[in-house]
Amino acid sequence: MRSGEFGFGKTIGALVAPGGGSLRTMTLVPSSPRECAELDALRAASVDELFDGADFRSREDAECVRSGLFLYFGALDESHRISQRIPGSTGSYWHGIMHRQEADWSNAKYWFRRTGRHPVYGDLERETGHRWDPFEFVDRCEAASKGRGGTRPIADLQMLEWRLLMLHCCRSALGR
Repeated sequence: MRSGEFGFGKTIGALVAPGGGSLRTMTLVPSSPRECAELDALRAASVDELFDGADFRSREDAECVRSGLFLYFGALDESHRISQRIPGSTGSYWHGIMHRQEADWSNAKYWFRRTGRHPVYGDLERETGHRWDPFEFVDRCEAASKGRGGTRPIADLQMLEWRLLMLHCCRSALGR
C-alpha cells in the first residue's frame, strides 16, 4: 500500500512512507528504534505539525497517533511515555501494543483487558474474516518471537492492526 492510499495526511504519510513509497512491515519485537531521518522528524514535530495545522476534535486521539508513529519506528520508550498518559480505550490499545512489542506478554494482556471491545476489532474482523482476539494475538506474537511458527504472517497481521488503528485515530482526531 502506497502512502497516498491510506489517508493519514501529508506529513504523517511522508514519515511512514517517504517519497510516496509503501509502508514497511514493523518488527514484532524490536530490539531498538529504527533510527532514520523520519524518526528524527517525528521527534522534532509537534502534534499540530503532524496534522498539517488542522483543527482537532480530539487532542487525545492526536496523541494516540503520535504514540502509534513511535511504535512504527520501534521507539518503544517514546511511545510508552505518550500512551501511558492517555486515558480510555484507544490509549490502552496503543499501550497494549507497545508492551506486546517489548515482549512483556502479560502486561500487554493487562492493557488489552483495559481496552475492552475496541471499534477497530470490527475492522480487523472484516479484513481477516475471523473474530479478533487480542489475547490470542499476543500468544501468537509470543510464539512467533520464540521461533514457533512463521513470523511473516504475524508481522503482516500486526501491520494491518497498526494501519487500521492509526486510521481510526487520525479520523477521530479530526472528527471524521
